[in-house]
Amino acid sequence: MRRTVYGPDHEEFRAAAREFVARQVLPNMERFREERAIDRATWLEAGKQGLLGIAVPEQYGGGGTEDFRYNAVFNEELSKASAALASAFTIHADIVAPYLLELTTDEQKQRWLPRFCTGEIVTAIGMTEPSGGSDLANLRTTARRDGDTYIVDGSKTFITNGYGADLVIVAVRTGEPGSRARGISLLALETGMAGFTRGHKLHKIGQPEADTAELFFDGVRVPAANLIGEENRAFPAMMQRLAQERLSCAVSNVAHARQLLGETLVYVKERTAFGQPIGAFQANKHRLAELFTEIEVAQAYVDACLDAHPRGELTAVEAAKAKYWSSEAQNNVLDACVQLHGGYGYMQEYRVAQAWADARVSRIWAGANEIMKEIIGRDLGL
Repeated sequence: MRRTVYGPDHEEFRAAAREFVARQVLPNMERFREERAIDRATWLEAGKQGLLGIAVPEQYGGGGTEDFRYNAVFNEELSKASAALASAFTIHADIVAPYLLELTTDEQKQRWLPRFCTGEIVTAIGMTEPSGGSDLANLRTTARRDGDTYIVDGSKTFITNGYGADLVIVAVRTGEPGSRARGISLLALETGMAGFTRGHKLHKIGQPEADTAELFFDGVRVPAANLIGEENRAFPAMMQRLAQERLSCAVSNVAHARQLLGETLVYVKERTAFGQPIGAFQANKHRLAELFTEIEVAQAYVDACLDAHPRGELTAVEAAKAKYWSSEAQNNVLDACVQLHGGYGYMQEYRVAQAWADARVSRIWAGANEIMKEIIGRDLGL
């Protein structure tokens, strides 16, 4: 089915994003995987091409458009090459950006946004803690006010871009113990602050290109000027911005799965067994028919969400549905693609094996799919 969510301007932007991926990303993929990180030169080149600050006003060096579909175009092109790169760049451009744009003061915008757009500042967001993942209201990292600073103690884990980020937006407890959602604030922690350290790059079963780390805070003095938004009012702000994060995940899930499914179709037409292409066997033919239908139906729903979001009409429940369904579809499709590749599909040097491992986390992050079902179920009055 022809997609109608994008117009000519979006497709013109896609050409620039595709060129960036072809020139800067694909030739370096093996090195990124070996180093378990994206080098700073790639971030700077993305900034030079105007790919990082799409929603940032022009006065701060950004693209000045609030149309999230441009972000989605860049996400799709990255996801076709690597789900991990899409993860790293969208954390910065899709997930951190709204906090810096919507909750900061003029002084903070002037201080951070220009370098955010150029890639001189790489960002991350620190929510998840070792003691709990999806239960954000129960975080234990604390920030105690002391004059014109906060003293931060605690830790975060599974932080994408965490190892190399220059600025991390960290969710901390500033309220009384037991205050849960009513006592959470956001602080911007910057590289070089005494007591702010990082663990080694975490060894994941997939997505090695996206550096992921533990963050440790031992009496870190953070200027009060680095408070983002209102003290003790961060929880509603985080909940409001999760819809865009989950939509971003859904965009990547579908684009990633569609790309590998297309590559698998080429493979089953070329690979022969018993005197004919393996795709010609009825079981494989029917399985591919199911997979293409499943991913195109998922694409239609995600596109509907993409159409609604720039108008402010995307609800948290709809975003939860998109994230849940697209991640399940992605994992189903890629598992089948591995099977269709046979033994080669289990070899790490094959893209389909890498993609299969990369996709598994999409059912866990941005709220586990069980949480997504809980959100949907509550909306049903259950």
